[in-house]
Amino acid sequence: MRVIAGPEKKSRVMSEKERLITAYHELGHAIVGHLLPNSDPVHKVSIISRGQALGYTISLPTEDKFLTTRAELQDTMAMTLGGRAAEEIVFSEITTGASNDLEKVTETAKQMVMRFGMSERLGPRVFGHDRSMPFLGREFSAEPDYSDEVAREIDDEVRRMVEDAHQTSKDILSEHREELDTISRILLQRETIEADEFIALLEGKPEDEVFVKDEEEAKPPEAPAVEEKGTAREGPKPRPRPRPGLAGGGAEMRANDS
Repeated sequence: MRVIAGPEKKSRVMSEKERLITAYHELGHAIVGHLLPNSDPVHKVSIISRGQALGYTISLPTEDKFLTTRAELQDTMAMTLGGRAAEEIVFSEITTGASNDLEKVTETAKQMVMRFGMSERLGPRVFGHDRSMPFLGREFSAEPDYSDEVAREIDDEVRRMVEDAHQTSKDILSEHREELDTISRILLQRETIEADEFIALLEGKPEDEVFVKDEEEAKPPEAPAVEEKGTAREGPKPRPRPRPGLAGGGAEMRANDS
């Protein structure tokens, strides 16, 4: 977990309002990702601050992948925007917490249009010469090989893809608003929910049934029963015998004699 999400920030204290917004934000990611057929399964949801994030939702693939379909990219984009959509639905407001999500979604949409030829409007074409420098870890330069009119079409397609993913996440969360409220309240109390617990709660199982193991582990162990012994079973107690040198006050007398 430390490698994936960064070290836990125990010293970071959030207000109750921020914890509430974070809980809804992370559950927005989790619910949208779970209900879309082409996104990776949810592994864990938490509002424990790690690294630069106030909370995190981890999705892990079930197998190694070397190719990604357009449907998988579209569902991943919708899941990524689930946090912002949850904030809009619940609080009728948006926060800066979705800034990294917007960066990821915008970059994914650009790659789909300009590199992968996944735009029906622009067709199977690659736009721009990629002068990437992998050893520098950044793009050194990019030369456009398309007109200003095509550039506007690219912008329109990127915007359309992002807005479609955003609307998909809003539709899903609006339809499952009751589950969003219920599980967010539980996440606010427990701070971390594992995959099997999340799925059970989403299916409508009561909280006490889902977390029954945790409740049993939290109970203090019962003290072992001690058999009470009556006086009749007690044997005669041995009388103390004087030790050599103490009988008759011999030791004290020797000390006084010296």
